[in-house]
Amino acid sequence: MDLSLLLLKVMVTIALLGFFSKLIQICDALILKPERLRSKLRKQGIRGPPPSFLLGNINDMKQMKSTASKTQPGEQALTHNCASAIFPFLDLWKKQYGSTFMFSLGNIQILHTNHLDVVKAISICTSLDFGKPSYQYKERGPLFGQGILTSNGAPWAYQRKILAPELYMEKVKGMMSIMVESSITLVNSWTNLIESEGGVADVHVDKYMRSLSGDVISRACFGSDYSKGEEMFSKLDVLQEHLSKKVFSSGIPVLRHLPTKSKRETRRLEKEVHSLIMQVVKERKEGASQNDLLQVVLEGANNTDFGQDKTGRFIVDNCKNIYQAAYETTAVCATWTMMLLASNPEWQQRVRTEVLEICADRMPDADMVRKMKTLTMVIYESLRLYPPVPVVTREAFEDMKFGDINVPKGVIVWTMIVALQQDPDLWGPDANIFNPERFAKGVSGACKLPYVYMPFGVGPRICAGQHFAMAELKILISLIVSNFSFSLSPKYRHSPAMKLLLEPEHGVNILIKKL
Repeated sequence: MDLSLLLLKVMVTIALLGFFSKLIQICDALILKPERLRSKLRKQGIRGPPPSFLLGNINDMKQMKSTASKTQPGEQALTHNCASAIFPFLDLWKKQYGSTFMFSLGNIQILHTNHLDVVKAISICTSLDFGKPSYQYKERGPLFGQGILTSNGAPWAYQRKILAPELYMEKVKGMMSIMVESSITLVNSWTNLIESEGGVADVHVDKYMRSLSGDVISRACFGSDYSKGEEMFSKLDVLQEHLSKKVFSSGIPVLRHLPTKSKRETRRLEKEVHSLIMQVVKERKEGASQNDLLQVVLEGANNTDFGQDKTGRFIVDNCKNIYQAAYETTAVCATWTMMLLASNPEWQQRVRTEVLEICADRMPDADMVRKMKTLTMVIYESLRLYPPVPVVTREAFEDMKFGDINVPKGVIVWTMIVALQQDPDLWGPDANIFNPERFAKGVSGACKLPYVYMPFGVGPRICAGQHFAMAELKILISLIVSNFSFSLSPKYRHSPAMKLLLEPEHGVNILIKKL
């Protein structure tokens, strides 16, 4: 036989084997593996809506979201039970299948559970085999996670090591002067606006909260290089807007790999953010150290055993995590808290009285902030009704067991925090009413099962930035209530919406006047 013909046959055979091998892999990923996972859950008595080919239950989810937005327009009454409005599909499936059910995002299999025993087991789980979903790392980067250095979520351990509250609380105290300065700038801005408007101003709160929070975290994280921090956070704002539009498409295999315009823009922004951070890091290493959060991250990175490339990614990922925890989340929480105080004048006055008694004519400091019990209660209640991240998502990187449920490797577990935090069986008949008094004796006295209150996460994975966020919120709101009185504007349209965080869809407008 001719040698060239033999080689051709061999090459064709190899190509065919490669083609069929790839075809089998695709078939397994799209059909066989999802069905295997669903079968393992069905054998435990877990049911859910039947998925369609490739899309899973995405179309059903979009349709129910669209219907909910029509039946619950922006002009709806001021009610705080927002779980059914932002997740109508979860609300419906819970009624049909119970608190534990399964559904599909494309070929990604989701196990939803609000079963209390399972929630408790999940909240105390420390295993690195149960962490942030890998598809979120691939699609969204660390805005939803704790880094992308390993496949099983190991960076969480390092993130906790360098950003744990006990390691940076002293730095937070030292940064309170930054929070005060930024808050005073806001107060002066509103004072000038009120004067120009003839005594009462209609303020769109959101943009001011974001501007203040961005200024605080830029200066706290990057010190004297805060201008680069501001540039980074502005790019992350745009990046987050892109990512919020891709929530449902993450599980669709074809769309996940298409080089769309949105994906190209996302990659461009990620590269620019990475470059900005590493430029600051390079300058910092060549110059003197500073007393800021970036320095904490750099010192922590020096204590890891990562190589140069992974160390760089570790630093960038943690800076992005600070963005989400201390900037975006804080701004959203401040906006909701202002809305609740504007619509509850008696609690606004109670907070004002407390602040004036504690601070008198002085600027708030760490000791004063600790004494603001009423304001703490108000913030806790705001976080209960409007948790910035209303759903906790985790992936089983190995077979796991929580309570009576065996979670197969590859299944994503969803827990709907917003529903747990407004459950009348746990919080009482006024669960959907703004009542900060419930926190008079702390979280343990507010709820039958305190572990279901998790606006900052819970257990070993609790948000390391919660103390920074609480300090900023207290300083900001204490200075606002001691300088202004405010009420909801007629322009305000109550419509909680789920983007990447739980936000007021149309923003929050308040009428303010100087005291």
